[in-house]
Amino acid sequence: MIKNRIKVLRAERDWTQAMLAKKVGISRQAIISIEKYKYTPSLELAFDIAAAFDVSITDIFYKAEV
Repeated sequence: MIKNRIKVLRAERDWTQAMLAKKVGISRQAIISIEKYKYTPSLELAFDIAAAFDVSITDIFYKAEV
């Protein structure tokens, strides 16, 4: 499973889900689904999210140990 730190990074910047969604051009519901691990973003979207936070993609997304 691919995990992420989106919620933590949003909190550090005081961003709402809607704010992040607008920055990357997707819906707030999509952000919710990604944060709850119900949806794994495409590679292109993962890069867009990393760019919005100005961090490396590996600072956000990681593979969870089974």
